Amino acid sequence: MDKQNLRIQAKRMLKNLPSERRRAIEEGIARHLFDSSFWQSADMVALTVSQKHEWDTSTIIEQAWKENKTVCVPKCFPAKPELVFYQLQSYSQLECVYMDLLEPNPELTCPIDKQRIDLVIVPGLFFDRDGYRVGYGGGYYDRYLAGFQNLTLALTSNEQMIEECPRDDYDIPVDHIITEDGLLF
Repeated sequence: MDKQNLRIQAKRMLKNLPSERRRAIEEGIARHLFDSSFWQSADMVALTVSQKHEWDTSTIIEQAWKENKTVCVPKCFPAKPELVFYQLQSYSQLECVYMDLLEPNPELTCPIDKQRIDLVIVPGLFFDRDGYRVGYGGGYYDRYLAGFQNLTLALTSNEQMIEECPRDDYDIPVDHIITEDGLLF
């Protein structure tokens, strides 16, 4: 199956997930993340502000704040095209952009050099055991991760793990994957 059809399938699956199952998966993922050495050793964590069909990242953002970690969230610049992470100290620093996506308002916060980030939590719709993913199709993360020297991690459900993701030459796999059952690798 090609990436576009996999995206459609994954979004449908995530949107139709019963709320009790969704909550159990999110709790399991968060618990395993917070118990991981990756999380515990990271001072600066980068991740998205989730949309409704994605795993809720507000728990992760708020736990990072409680632990005095620096939280960074991305802003897409389609004209370039590039992804820039900005420090997030409050949800009031976010603005609603296209398709109800919440991104940092550059006038209210500052950009963070990517080599300062200890851990990037990479979003995706499907993943395989080699760390490759089917993302949202913009290529923003693959461009961003080119040359990134620190740790990358994906948080996903068991249902989002597939045998093999279609791969392009520019695709960059994540270093580790955590599901509701724990660390896969």
